[in-house]
Amino acid sequence: MICEEAFCIAGEPRNGGILVVSDHASNRVPEDIDLGIDRALLDEHVAIDIGVAGVAQGIAERPGFAAFLANVSRLVCDCNRDEDAPAVVPHSSDGHAIPGNLFDVEGREDRLERFFRPYHDALAGLLERAPPRLIVSLHSFTPSLTSRPEEQRPWHCGVLYNADERGARLAIPLLEAEGLMVGDQQPYSGKLLNATMNRHAEAHGRPYFGIEIRQDLIGDAAGQAAWAERLARIANRVALDLP
Repeated sequence: MICEEAFCIAGEPRNGGILVVSDHASNRVPEDIDLGIDRALLDEHVAIDIGVAGVAQGIAERPGFAAFLANVSRLVCDCNRDEDAPAVVPHSSDGHAIPGNLFDVEGREDRLERFFRPYHDALAGLLERAPPRLIVSLHSFTPSLTSRPEEQRPWHCGVLYNADERGARLAIPLLEAEGLMVGDQQPYSGKLLNATMNRHAEAHGRPYFGIEIRQDLIGDAAGQAAWAERLARIANRVALDLP
């Protein structure tokens, strides 16, 4: 794995291969940044998409696959946002205040210049150098939110997309054939939360699908290995069946 401050690349990106992109794969906070929070929060879903790094790295070990992973916590800089969105440097998350992010415009610009722009510039360059057949946007979701405990999230996984449904329409039945409860635009809608794929896939006509896996299913090495095998197999089938 090759890592820079803002991102890591696992595997060997290939022209015509499959690239996994995970915007929230890390809970790393650089030593010179103080978020002003309990360190225990960095192991919770507000700071990281639990389990996705292990799944992505497992997929990237297979021939024809690679992974592009964020190397900083979403609480430091959320790369799956538009650059001008307030939540790109969040002031709070699921009821938890992030006092270390309550700074002026100059402080926000520093975060964007240090993390957000290098992340997206590197991803854009990779996609130009080695255009994939398919992009898989990999996230995970918590079974319940602290701020909305009444909300039920029973799905094993959800598939997200915006205007381009090509990959999603192929992926959903393949996942359902595994005996999974699959959310179509659940627990989030790709019409609303799709910034990285809007920018790097939809804007260029690159086929993709987004997948959210429930975190309790990939919280350990065994679950991550099982989902890496499943997603690699399904993504390969989607790539082959794309028109």
